[in-house]
Amino acid sequence: MQLSFLRPLYDRPGPWCSVYLDASRDTHDARPALDLRWRAIEGRLLEQGADAPTVDAVERVVRGHDPMPGDYGIAVFATRGRAVLTEYLSAPPLRDLATVSELPHTMPLLAQRGEQVAWVRVLADRRGADAVAVSAGGVPRRAHVTGREDFPLRRVNAGGWSHSRYQRAAVEAWHHNAGDAAAATVELAEKVGAEVVVVAGDVRATGMIAAQLPERWQDVLVRTDAGSRHAGADPALMDDVTVQTIAEVADQRVTAALDRFGVQEDVGAGLDAVVSALRRNQVDTMLIVDDPSSTAQLWVGPEPTDIATDAGQLTAVAVADPRRVRADAALVRALVGTDAELTVLAPDEAPELTDGVGAVLRYVDAATPGRSHG
Repeated sequence: MQLSFLRPLYDRPGPWCSVYLDASRDTHDARPALDLRWRAIEGRLLEQGADAPTVDAVERVVRGHDPMPGDYGIAVFATRGRAVLTEYLSAPPLRDLATVSELPHTMPLLAQRGEQVAWVRVLADRRGADAVAVSAGGVPRRAHVTGREDFPLRRVNAGGWSHSRYQRAAVEAWHHNAGDAAAATVELAEKVGAEVVVVAGDVRATGMIAAQLPERWQDVLVRTDAGSRHAGADPALMDDVTVQTIAEVADQRVTAALDRFGVQEDVGAGLDAVVSALRRNQVDTMLIVDDPSSTAQLWVGPEPTDIATDAGQLTAVAVADPRRVRADAALVRALVGTDAELTVLAPDEAPELTDGVGAVLRYVDAATPGRSHG
């Protein structure tokens, strides 16, 4: 998981208000319920010492955000009277959360986001296509393709000398329209850096589109006859295929990270090893088991790589006034500051991971802790 979207949070000093809230509005009593939830969160923030301007900034987001259909949540991170980052959650948080701390509490957001896969889906028929693309950050883009050829779009039983001409003309029209759809697909895929391209709908149209895609995109292509552009068509099956395909890619990414970690486990397992590697800018990808109940803490200074398991490790390198913070908050800040990535694991995916954390390293040298044992 790339974490660059969090960078604005670490360009500003704390303290930070971090709020996770069920913001669903699809019932008749949604507004009163939201009001009650907000009042409870407001009280918790003030009890923890949040300043009134920052609490007001969070409230403006909670009450003024653009509502989404269905059940969902929002995460808001604010400091010094300004809401710096707001993220929609695809499902409400298990419980509303409000914290005031030196660093923003981003781990619940990252755990829910999981592996973000950029994808494109094209619903095609012989006249054209409707395409949607979603970036790894969740930003959607859309394209509607009306083919250049609109006659003839089906082969006819004309008979006589004109029969073969009509047949060729129909195939030629399909081919041209599929080419337009393929071009739109490539444009969207390149914009979002797609890892999955799903082409759905009319079998003949999807085949022609697939055939005209460059090899790069054919390698990540999934074809399905699910879905139809006809008005009133049920999108459920096509949605299922898309979700399943995206989930498989996300699972493959997690498996690859675990496999890479296994090769370096002697130097990358456990909190001490990960903290040491982060201080030396060695971490390529950190793995962490999601544990909302964790109370582990680390010491930090003003820079992302000012991170340690003991305050003395920082004072020894001239860091004045180290602060004790949540371990996961310190780890995420260090990852963002060193352009490293994160893989969040469920407990059953890595049950024996030391301290629930590990790292795939960019390099290993003689000074890497544990190296002498490799």
